[in-house]
Amino acid sequence: DPLLSQQHKTQFTCYLPISLTTMRYKNVFLATLVLYLVHPILPKPNLVIFLVDDLGWGDLGYTGHPTTSSPHVDKLARNGKVFTQFYAGSPVCTPSRATLLTGRHSVRSGMYPSVQFPPSLHGLPLEEVTLAELLKEQGYRTGIVGKWHLGVGPGGQYLPTQQGFDTYLGIPYSHDMCPFVLGCYPGEACDAPSPHKDTASPCPLFQDDKIIEQPTDFTSLTEKFSEYSDQFVIDSVLTETPFFLYFSFHHVHFPQFSSSSFRNSSLRGSFGDSVSEMDAAVGNLVSTLEEVGALDDTLIIFTSDNGPRAYDQGKGQGGNSGPFKCGKGTTWEGGQRVPAIVHWPNQVSPGKENGMMS
Repeated sequence: DPLLSQQHKTQFTCYLPISLTTMRYKNVFLATLVLYLVHPILPKPNLVIFLVDDLGWGDLGYTGHPTTSSPHVDKLARNGKVFTQFYAGSPVCTPSRATLLTGRHSVRSGMYPSVQFPPSLHGLPLEEVTLAELLKEQGYRTGIVGKWHLGVGPGGQYLPTQQGFDTYLGIPYSHDMCPFVLGCYPGEACDAPSPHKDTASPCPLFQDDKIIEQPTDFTSLTEKFSEYSDQFVIDSVLTETPFFLYFSFHHVHFPQFSSSSFRNSSLRGSFGDSVSEMDAAVGNLVSTLEEVGALDDTLIIFTSDNGPRAYDQGKGQGGNSGPFKCGKGTTWEGGQRVPAIVHWPNQVSPGKENGMMS
């Protein structure tokens, strides 16, 4: 249609209905990982999974973004194995996370095709076996910080502590699903109001199955996650217990937020500030692992739950899928092809892997 603007044409060609074509990617990587971790003879490494929210293939320094500052993630990439053709399990949050933690297509668990909202009564079925449950059976301590997005349910019946995790600190759904009462930056409002401000209460911060802060202070949220993660690692090392830590960032999902240390710190605006704060949290945990002597015994996986928003949301929102078409919410390449790094000193040789993995 000649009357259709170029922006609307782009949105139309990107935002086609999510289809079952996502099922052509099998979770080969997770299956291989589980077989190794539960092997009765092989040593049991610690496992850390960094999952960033809505981070695109082209959003990092090591993938070539000219104004992103991500030195800690870039260092992981230099010293680890970079997967250039790695696919998330779905182009949206809830199905992708269900696939990551269960190794099964999200249609099988019922976490498909949409996402969980605060009023949702259902969640990841308790009969599903999660990676945390498998590792707990093998003597691992299991912890999660950050975004859950696989359901809360009546009485918290679908929270992480009911799904194999010993401990949890985080908001159980996307932070754009609740009003931003305290703003997103020190003394500043968020870039845009929550689209759900009239249908949800302020964002709750859970510790295990209890709300410990409401409304959540976003300006100190990443720092809280880092401190909690550090203590989890330290306690595990002191008790000589192998551990699985799932660090599931709220960054870089809309709306952006950051502390005073990162506000206006990036050439890329508020989106870049969020990337920088996420990157610093990755660097902090890697440093903690090194300080307590656990880095060489820890398998680190860094990736994203899906591609970026496919068009600019204003004031630094959006994301970059690099050379690939479209982004989040689509089954085009940019919707599911995401950054992926595997780091394990002396076990995983640095370099690039161009084969298809998910």
